[in-house]
Amino acid sequence: MLEEVRNEIKKVDEKIIEDIAQRMRLAEKIFDIKKRLGRDIYDEKQTKKVLNRVERYAAAKKLSSDDVKKIFEILIKMSIDKQRELNRKEKGKSVVSRRASVEVGGRPRK
Repeated sequence: MLEEVRNEIKKVDEKIIEDIAQRMRLAEKIFDIKKRLGRDIYDEKQTKKVLNRVERYAAAKKLSSDDVKKIFEILIKMSIDKQRELNRKEKGKSVVSRRASVEVGGRPRK
């Protein structure tokens, strides 16, 4: 019985990893669109919008909004890091701007 439930958790974990990989593929598409539109990698308004949305959804599912927000801050950071990596590969250098420098928590680095 315990092993059966653990196997179910394992399947959920695998699905989470698949979903994160899909999110990263979408981040690559977002980078291409931002590049064509001349937009910065980091979009503070969009970050706030995502975090507010997931906090509400977490609360509706009776999950800790704070914990879910932390998870999504990490996911957003992963997406930004991926977009920066793509930018470096395309330009052969790092584009550093205060708006593009974000740490977990969505706050600009100093």
